[in-house]
Amino acid sequence: MRVEAELKEYAPQRETVLTIGVFDGVHLGHRQLMDYLKRQAMSKEYLPGLVTFRSHPLHTISPESPISYLTSLDERIRLIRQQGIDLVVPLSFDRDLAQIPARRFVSLLQEHLKMRGLVVGPDFALGQKREGNVSALRKLGKDLGFWVDVIRPEMINGEVVSSTAIRKALASGDITKVSRLLGRPFALSGKIAYGRGRGRQLGFPTANLEVSADHAIPADGVYATRARLAGGVYGSVTNIGRRPTFGAGERTVETYLVGYDGVAYEEELHIDFVERLRPERRFENADELAAQMKKDVEQAVAILARAAA
Repeated sequence: MRVEAELKEYAPQRETVLTIGVFDGVHLGHRQLMDYLKRQAMSKEYLPGLVTFRSHPLHTISPESPISYLTSLDERIRLIRQQGIDLVVPLSFDRDLAQIPARRFVSLLQEHLKMRGLVVGPDFALGQKREGNVSALRKLGKDLGFWVDVIRPEMINGEVVSSTAIRKALASGDITKVSRLLGRPFALSGKIAYGRGRGRQLGFPTANLEVSADHAIPADGVYATRARLAGGVYGSVTNIGRRPTFGAGERTVETYLVGYDGVAYEEELHIDFVERLRPERRFENADELAAQMKKDVEQAVAILARAAA
């Protein structure tokens, strides 16, 4: 079975306290849980560990339900390790894994990852048909020799911090709320693709970012952003949308880097979103658009300067 092979690949040298989940976004709620996990592991001289999934379980359980990711798998693992989690185990969630009974799955965690404790949220469940809820897991723990701790969800302004809440805020363009729930700026990364050169013709050459089709993207509009490219950090303005002034086309993510004159096709570009400037809209002609872009750049530079102060 694939899950056993993957678990064996990450077999630790000592006992562990684990948590399990997708952890998409690695937001403040996730980080609260991980902090508790680390404290429990340290108090018992165990290793803190996290089991995640290469793709969201809904892709397998409800393939008709589209899922957009806040972070790629690589970015998710990097952020988790930044939180001080020594053991990160990505599993492939397939139909075989979905049909494993809860008792069998936790037994595999004990056998291969030396699990002695499990830290989860109140709505957590695992195993076939989600039979392994908190109550069932505690009973299994008494039988098999592990303990279960349940952590209350993180709340901000009366709202549970969740990946779903972040996706909703992102879809409405509320970047301020997204950053508050994440505990850091929302980011997009990818290679710079060839575009049509519209920005250069207007005096604002843009880098066209290749973004994975399943990655969550902010609502159409213009944003003040920070860009990292080839070791440099630049103030930037990012437009997301279909460029309606030139006839609506495919949705693109285009970034103008203030003070950068180079050509960087195929290089990796990282964008942090700071604030939404305005919705995307259609202008009567290229001159009107260029005048607005000049205002957008001036506004973005002022916002970024305040944010850095």
